[in-house]
Amino acid sequence: MSEVSKLEKHDNVNNPQHYQLSGGIEVIDIIDAHVDGINDGREATYSANILKYILRYRGKGGVESLKKARWYLDRMITYMEERNKTYGMGKTK
Repeated sequence: MSEVSKLEKHDNVNNPQHYQLSGGIEVIDIIDAHVDGINDGREATYSANILKYILRYRGKGGVESLKKARWYLDRMITYMEERNKTYGMGKTK
């Protein structure tokens, strides 16, 4: 197979294999749907990264990806607890 054919088959910029789920679902579509309507940038960023690492762990990274998801989850929990103390439950900045 030529190098051009390999690049066309595996586009790691626009369509990486480790972000493709069964049924043609892409991780970015799940993330976009999840963060739509979250008005707090930090909450949206943490949520997006948690989803990214959990949804890709079987195709890239394995346990390391799960540890990265946990790292973002721990940061999100700390942030949400502090935010809720300041602004109340469910409020945003």
